[in-house]
Amino acid sequence: MSEHLADEPLGLTIQTLPGQSQPDDGQGGQRARTRSGRWMMLLVMLACISPIAASYFTFYVIKPQGGASYGAVNSPLGPEYEIPDVPATDLQGKTVSLRSLKGQWLLVSVASGACDPQCQQHLYLQRQIREMLSGEKDRLDWVWLIDDAAPIPADLQDAAAQARTLRVSHAALAAWLKPEVGHQLQDHLYVVDPMGNWMMRFPAQLDYKKAYHDINRLLRASSSWNRRRGVVYE
Repeated sequence: MSEHLADEPLGLTIQTLPGQSQPDDGQGGQRARTRSGRWMMLLVMLACISPIAASYFTFYVIKPQGGASYGAVNSPLGPEYEIPDVPATDLQGKTVSLRSLKGQWLLVSVASGACDPQCQQHLYLQRQIREMLSGEKDRLDWVWLIDDAAPIPADLQDAAAQARTLRVSHAALAAWLKPEVGHQLQDHLYVVDPMGNWMMRFPAQLDYKKAYHDINRLLRASSSWNRRRGVVYE
């Protein structure tokens, strides 16, 4: 008997005890793992989106400073307001997607590269509003979207370098941003949230103090959004 056992290879199989079933590693186990993965993905998405959703709720429902907003609001937001995945060119001539702007609150102006007096006024006010935000200013980028091939004048090169300046086709911008009836794209400043949704348009003949108050309220309501990395802090 001992000689017979010596000739048998050593087996490492764990035998099932009476009344005990083996774990299901087949389709049932796969379904369980799939459900677990989906729940985890959902939780991550909620963690990313919740600060922006909270800012909208606080801004439009709770209204911490009272009164209606100065800017015209897109509500409810839909896919037509999402920043399009279209090519843009930076100041160095590199082609990037317009969606590379996502991850920050954006204060956007649109104008020719020649930048007429209205364009220059908008660039100045964008900078002023951002500076007025003081410690919160790094959470807002001021963006100049140039919709033609006109060169930027020498005296505006510094302003263009301070802003996030991209050249984008006018057709692409017109399909995304909408001016007030009777106005043109370049007549307004636009606010885009960190998820890439155009959500507010300020009136022509801008009152920059009122625009500042709207933006300040939005930033305060979304204070848990980390400006550069798009992550949420507890």
